Amino acid sequence: MAGQDCPSKRVVGAKQTLKAIMNCNVLQVYIAKDAEEHVTKKIKELCEEKSIRIVYVDTMKELGVMCGIDVNAAAAADIIGEKK
Repeated sequence: MAGQDCPSKRVVGAKQTLKAIMNCNVLQVYIAKDAEEHVTKKIKELCEEKSIRIVYVDTMKELGVMCGIDVNAAAAADIIGEKK
């Protein structure tokens, strides 16, 4: 999955992902399988409510690399259009 091209903007981190789900048109969400449940629970619930596809990534480290950052990430989201 690393190096995946996406025609949208991506937000990284659980808080930013949650905010994007509530405020934007989210194409899909990425969640690390090894992330703490209390960090990802609300994201999963909102994705289910809004019928947003969740892509599970094996580790937080892998998700961080996929997003082009040097730290681990619990969640990320591809959003439609420009990030404002």
